Amino acid sequence: MRPWLETVVIPPDRSWLLFDRQLPEFPFNWHYHPEFELTLTLNSVGMRFVGDHVENYGDGDLVMLGPNLPHAWQSRATLTAPRHQALVCWFTEPWIQSLVKVSPELRPLQGLLEEAGRGIAFGSSASAKIRPRLQALIGAPPARHWLGLLELLLELCGDTERSSLASSEIKLAGGSRDKVRLNRVLDWLNEHYTEQVSLEGLAELAHLSTSQLQRLFKRSTRLSVSEYVVQRRIGHACALLAQGDLSVAQVGVKVGYTEPAYFARQFKATKGCSPTEYRRLFCL
Repeated sequence: MRPWLETVVIPPDRSWLLFDRQLPEFPFNWHYHPEFELTLTLNSVGMRFVGDHVENYGDGDLVMLGPNLPHAWQSRATLTAPRHQALVCWFTEPWIQSLVKVSPELRPLQGLLEEAGRGIAFGSSASAKIRPRLQALIGAPPARHWLGLLELLLELCGDTERSSLASSEIKLAGGSRDKVRLNRVLDWLNEHYTEQVSLEGLAELAHLSTSQLQRLFKRSTRLSVSEYVVQRRIGHACALLAQGDLSVAQVGVKVGYTEPAYFARQFKATKGCSPTEYRRLFCL
């Protein structure tokens, strides 16, 4: 259940992609991508996973996710129609930042984009306003499509009920060469974080010294490499515990902890409760 890199293809005649996803169920699909994502979930109840944050979602759930933030939805039931629906908006960071840079009217978006690094859940009032307007963009002509997203994002800037989700974010720092190097390291960690991690091996992968890698990594993620690995492992553990299929000890092994007591200590230090107490939150 390591997060996999999803490839998002935005059509050549559009600046962003709107996907009307309708399925009999939303299976757990732990993934990430370099694009921003705004998702409105309709006619569905279940569980939402964003980084190390897990909570139940319902009809009208509206969230915004920053680049490279692992996430998944797992449906439990529909409300009326037989199919779950999610309206998913994807747009790239260079596109939206270029607009903000040249348009003073869009400067309020900068704060929203930064908050999205940890994931944002919007309030029910904001969701109710956004819902018909986002639905109206399905099949809209390109010009209306382009303007529609900006209007929605500006509307969401005023939502005082919004809340952050994951406990930390990833924001690549430095020049283009540093970003390429750090991306190599993050890609490897996202694939192998349940294994033994060698700082020397990561530094070699990035063509940096270990001290240079640690400085770059800390500047970009606000975490050390070891803290990042713990966050990924505990986020993975939260998802498994909430699903309830494995014992606590089995969850620990799945995410890279062979010693149950050590797993329990790491989990409590990160989430403020034991793995067993955390599981009980989803068994009520």
